[in-house]
Formats: sequence, C-alpha cells, structure tokens
Amino acid sequence: AGEALALKRAGVGEVRVFMIEGETGLTPGAVHETMNSAWGLNLDNLFLLVDWNDYGIDNHKVSDVVYGTPSDWIGSHGWHVIGTESGSEWLSVAETMLNIVHLDTDDEKPRAAWFKTRKGRGYLKYDNSSHGSPHKVDSEIFWETKRPFVEKYAATFKNYFGKAPNSDIELRDEFFANLKAVMDVLHADQKLVDFLAERLVEIGERVPEVINTFELSDGKSSPFEDSRLYDFEHYPDDLFLKPGQKVSNREAFKSWGSWVNAFGAKNYKRPVFLASSADLAGSTNISGFAEGYGDFEGYGWYALEGSRTGALLPQEITEFANAGIMVGLAATNLAEDPEKSFEGFWATSSTYGSFSYLKYGMIRLFSQMAQDSPWKLGKVLWVAGHSGPETADDSRTHFGIFAPGVTQLFPEGSVINVHPWEFNEVPVVLGAALKLDVPIVALHLTRPSIDIPDRAALNMPSYFEAAKGAYIVRDHQIGKEKQGTFYVQGTSVMANIVKLLPIIDDGLNVKIVYVSSTELFARQPKSYQQKIVTEDDKSNSTIITTQARDQMKAWLFNDRNSAYAISSDWDNRWRTGGTLEEVIDEAHLSPDWILKGIDRFINSRK
Repeated sequence: AGEALALKRAGVGEVRVFMIEGETGLTPGAVHETMNSAWGLNLDNLFLLVDWNDYGIDNHKVSDVVYGTPSDWIGSHGWHVIGTESGSEWLSVAETMLNIVHLDTDDEKPRAAWFKTRKGRGYLKYDNSSHGSPHKVDSEIFWETKRPFVEKYAATFKNYFGKAPNSDIELRDEFFANLKAVMDVLHADQKLVDFLAERLVEIGERVPEVINTFELSDGKSSPFEDSRLYDFEHYPDDLFLKPGQKVSNREAFKSWGSWVNAFGAKNYKRPVFLASSADLAGSTNISGFAEGYGDFEGYGWYALEGSRTGALLPQEITEFANAGIMVGLAATNLAEDPEKSFEGFWATSSTYGSFSYLKYGMIRLFSQMAQDSPWKLGKVLWVAGHSGPETADDSRTHFGIFAPGVTQLFPEGSVINVHPWEFNEVPVVLGAALKLDVPIVALHLTRPSIDIPDRAALNMPSYFEAAKGAYIVRDHQIGKEKQGTFYVQGTSVMANIVKLLPIIDDGLNVKIVYVSSTELFARQPKSYQQKIVTEDDKSNSTIITTQARDQMKAWLFNDRNSAYAISSDWDNRWRTGGTLEEVIDEAHLSPDWILKGIDRFINSRK
C-alpha cells in the first residue's frame, strides 16, 4: 500500500502494484487495517491476488475458524473483488487477471482477485501436509511428481526413478542434466521459442522511457541533497522562540513540519515528507506537515474530499498499518539511478510513545531493507509523541516510560533517537539527525507546556548544542570537591532541574549534562566526548530521566551508578495516573524529589 501511495502521489499512478497472499496471511489485524487504509487513500493502483486453498500449517482448515470467503473478507472493506473456482487452470486465471485489471469502475478504490486452488497441487502431498516439507532427494514420491512431465513431453531425466547418488559431484551432474532435460523440451519447439522471445520484447517495448505525469524532480536536483534542509543554525528565526513563553516541544515539531514541506514546495515543487498519525495528527502536532508556512498555504490532507496533492494521510488508530505504509512509501525509489540516489518521499508517522511497539515490526523490516538493499532508500521519522510519565493524566494505559525503548532495538548506528527537552531544541536535533546517512530517526516528544529558558541569564549553553547529543548545563566548580555528575534526559526532569539551578549554584558542586541523543553524541569527536564523560565521571555519576532507568543504560557506567538512578521506575512498578503534578510526584521527579535524589547520591555513598 505504501508503494502504491508513493507512485500515485508522485503522479505515476498508472504503475500498478500487485500483492500475492494466501487466506491464512489475510487473518492478521494489520491486513484489515491496510484494507481500510487503502480504500480511504483511493489506491486504485493496488491489486491483491489471493491464493485460496483453505489451509495453513496446522491440521485444521482456515474455514473451521474464519467465517466467509475472500469476497466477504475483502469486499467488506469496499474493495472491488472477483474470483474463479478454477484457480489452477491457465485460461481461468488469465481471464480473471485481465478482468480485475481492466474492471471499469467509477471510483478510485483498490481491487482484489481470488483463485480457488488446492495446496500441494502436483506435489502429491496436499493441504497442510505439503507446507515446508520437501521430498527426500530422488525418493520414489519425488520421481512420481515428475511422471506427468515425462509422459506429456517425452522428456528423458537422468537417473529417473533411481536412488540418490552417493557423491556430491554425481548429484550435481544429475541436477544439471535434469535442468537441461526440461529446457530441451522448450528448445525442441522453435515456434514456441520464437513466440516467447518476440512476445517478451513486445511487452518490454510497451514500457515507456518517461511517464509525462511524473511530478517529482528532473533528475538533476533533490531536496534530500540540499544542505539547507539540515542547516539548523540558519533555519528561519520563527522556528525558535524567545525566553519566557510557555509551550510544549511538540509545538516546535509542528512549526518545523510546516517549514520543511514549504521548503520543498518553494524549491522543488513537491513535499519533502508525507505524514500520518493514529488519529492523533493534531494532538501529536504532525499536522504541521500539511499546514501553511509564510506565503505557502500548505498541502493539506491527502485523498480527503478528493485531494491528491495532500501531504497528510487521513488515518485512524492503525499504528501497524501506518508504519507499514510509511516504510513502503520511503522504500519506493523513483530515481533514474536508484543505486546512486533516492527520489521519492520521506515518511513520518506518530502515535503515543506508550504505543510505539505497535510500529516496531514494520520499521524493523525497513531497517533490514536499508542494510541489505543495493538501492538507496528514503528515511522514516518515527514520532513517539506524548512520551514520559506526564501522559498518565490521560490514563494509566497511556504513559510511556518503558515502551519507547523499542526505538533502541536496532543494530548500533542504524537508528538515531533524539530527546529534545524544550521547543528550541526540536528543529536542532531534527536537522542534525536527518543529515546523517541513517534510515530511521526516532523523535521523542512530550505534551506538557514548559517555560522556554533564558539560557543567557541562566548561564546555559545555546540550544544549538543539542545537536552534539549531550552538553554541559553546569560543570564542576574548580578547586572544590566534585560531588558527582548527573546525566539528564526528558522534558519534566530538565525543566525541574532548571528550577533547581539557583540551589545547585549556591551549595552543590555537581556537573549537570543534558543528553539529547546518545547516537548523536557517539558521532562527536573523541575530545568532545571525553569532556562530557571524563574518567572521573564514569565512576562518580548517575542519571535523571523521565524514562525507565534501562532506557539510559549507555550512561550508567557501573552498577553502583545504576543504584542511584533517578527515574520514573524508581520502585520497579508501573505508574498509576492523575494530574500532571500528581504523576510527576509519584514518579519522584518533582523538584523536591530530584533534590532528595541528588542529596542521596552525594551523601549516602562512600
């Protein structure tokens, strides 16, 4: 569905996408999510071909546990569906394929065709027994499967109905001889050979060199190779706020999203990102990718009320399908030379941080594709919105201190996690992370509004320092005993640390470091890393985080440090719920609790 969307949005919807699946593969909920989504997105270039044989791996029939037929399963989602009871007969299959492709409809809805078959046809093992169970080499039943071919075409197989050779060399000779025996049947019919060759050339020549409706680049320029896209130090001034305003960091994501797609429209006549959300576009502020910026009115919704030029997909609470569509979109490379560059769309999708695990499966597969594919792929911006314990004011089911950890379950270097704590850090870490040759960026955002700090008055570094992954908010005072280093991550804890700075400056000689991204920090020069984490820090430090302790394990350098962590799971229990203040207090992350934790670290250790 993501591939079909990418093609259609790029103006080449006449290129069709075919999916082949069996009825057991249609039972997962994600399939039904995708069927709904494809209908809502008007993906009339998407075709599903169903091998309906009523068996999977186990002994029972699918029809014993699943009601209906493919017409029920697929047609109930608004797709056009036809089929044939003779799914193993050439003419019937061909006719059904042609009928579904050339079906004359007055809408833009996707299509499906089903083919009634028997699992194991021609294999002499049938139904579920045929699944994943190969015949032994040169066994009697193996040769029986070849008998119809021999009788029909008078083929001569080497060692026909003989036992398997003892040596690998003899087995290889037999194998290649029998491949040749099959090909000799074709070679013996020169008219057929000529027909196939000419037909394939004829089909190939029908494929156009250029599709005139293609709406992306001319092959000479691409937004993804434009340095301005990542140059956060020269982003427009209105992407940053002055001190004193009270606003959430998710609002910055909205502003940046509006700017980035306006940038694409102005310079490349296309959006940079297509976006989706689990019915939370406004709540997570991913809606910004569809909204106006400056004199650009915005791309708006896609396929909603007939708009094909939109940038925001009208999705429901379908996290798995949303993730799958987004990675399919980002994996569709429409460049002239896809091994050298990417042309298409980057993708972004959001939900609550607590439900991040629902997106993991599809994004994990995308990561594997990016690792192994010779073609360049796009990027996926995975938004873990409303993360942290603060969101427990919705419900105890909605807070995310453990679940967002799934964004770390990737090989080292294949994902960038960013945790901006305040508004002005959001565009900075996005620019820094997206510039890297890494396919997945996980953006962790929070809901509460906090005061934009006056960094100059507080003697804090610029928000541009967040691009380095970690920066020193307060260093140890020279000449005094060092009382420890605290690595901080998360909105509420850092906002509360800011409130504690007068107390810290007055009587505590501690080092405070904000960690905006472990992965960005890992890419800094060794000299900078050693400044942020000295040898002394490794033995005399701990963490303060809104997440679960283990989500910052890279910053816990030994078990003693871990024992003094100030984190939402301080008591190894789930948080309950309540108002923002109640939840933060229960998590022991209010200013008073943080101060107690710092005091405990300083005074209860040897």
